[in-house]
Amino acid sequence: MFFRKSSPFADHDLLSVIQACRANDPRAQRTLFKQFFGYAKSICLRYTSSVEEAEDVLNEGFLKAFQHLESYDETLPFKAWLRTILVNTAISHYRKNHRFEQHASLETGEQVAFDDDVVDQIAAEEILALVQQLSPTYRTVFMMHVVDGYSLHEIAGILSHNEATVRSNFARARQKLQILVKQAYHTKTGSVTPIPYHEN
Repeated sequence: MFFRKSSPFADHDLLSVIQACRANDPRAQRTLFKQFFGYAKSICLRYTSSVEEAEDVLNEGFLKAFQHLESYDETLPFKAWLRTILVNTAISHYRKNHRFEQHASLETGEQVAFDDDVVDQIAAEEILALVQQLSPTYRTVFMMHVVDGYSLHEIAGILSHNEATVRSNFARARQKLQILVKQAYHTKTGSVTPIPYHEN
């Protein structure tokens, strides 16, 4: 029986870990996975409805990362490279599982208001929990635009949707999220804290 010889690497030296992963060293792969597990899972949770679904996307994303490590430019931040792979994997997951999803229009009514103090008190985990209550289409469009910086025009191309539909989905996602914040935190003021929106 022949045993694969491990490549030398130091846990604290990311480049040496990556180089060992390129040599298909399973111990280095486990090390890289553990080091970026929390970061990767937080990204996957943004785009999915459950922990189980997020872990599916995470595992698929890491598999793609290991398969394409040769393309990683070591002069650039590894986190940014990994993040791109994870976001693309999550988008592919959405396209495969929710391509024909239909949505009922939200009722148009008075603007939902909540104040800055309440928003400041909402932890990132609580905001994420509210975003996860959005439908897959609303959540995906919202996260791609607000968090990951895609323009609505780019989102339309990536998801193979009409741009007008994407703009409508994003507007409804913002409205729904404002409703969820109001329901969760019961504000009493009349000021509105807008969710970021970019015209591009």
